[in-house]
Amino acid sequence: MSTTQMKTANVRERVSSQEWQMRVDTAAAYRLVALYGWDDLVFTHISARVPGSQHHFLINPYGMMFDEITASSLVKVDLDGNIVMETDYHINPAGFTIHSAVHAAREDALCVMHTHTDYGVAVSAQRQGLLPISQQSLFPLSSLGYHDYEGLALNEDEKPRLVADLADKSYLILKNHGLLTIGSTVADAFLAMYILERACKIQILAQSGGAELTPIPGPILAGITAQAEAATKGLGGQLVWPGLLRKLDRVDPSYRD
Repeated sequence: MSTTQMKTANVRERVSSQEWQMRVDTAAAYRLVALYGWDDLVFTHISARVPGSQHHFLINPYGMMFDEITASSLVKVDLDGNIVMETDYHINPAGFTIHSAVHAAREDALCVMHTHTDYGVAVSAQRQGLLPISQQSLFPLSSLGYHDYEGLALNEDEKPRLVADLADKSYLILKNHGLLTIGSTVADAFLAMYILERACKIQILAQSGGAELTPIPGPILAGITAQAEAATKGLGGQLVWPGLLRKLDRVDPSYRD
């Protein structure tokens, strides 16, 4: 048995089947972020709450590229960013600041995804933020908050303001910084980020054309939540997640290790 196989078996034997499944899904999300080109070397994070009564969370080992992350390499921490399960890896506690604030405030935020993509940061730098100019933009706009830039996310005092700006929403644009989505599953958080990223990319491309933009009428935006439910047959991210995992398995199934 190789060293990698030994480490995988060691972690899998020490956690519940529910936690292992969450590890596989979270590792898959990291790989998908890399596959779609949304990663920023090692400097953003996806966190997921471990099933069970304890407030424990999975996050990436600091310094590991997103396309290297596996189920067994994810680090388990508490709300303060303290490592609670023996591991060969370490984390960047400052990187968990935003995530811990959201997890602590929102019981439904079982997965928090944060990116620094080119298009996401570009829209976050625009005074008007995300514009209702594409079908893709309507979904985030139905549940979108904004948080003003306060410098590098290292200040504990920023947490209550970030939580207040997120409120009960599923999408958050961190001004001059990037994008954040939450979900009750890893699949939901990923689908939300996929849609928000597409909306930002379309906006930047539309603006680059130089022509006057046509906004979508308000009444259409008002009815988008019900339409979103119909479009995913009420399954949300679970509708696309199996296909995304099959895509990953064809590319590199080692995220399951």
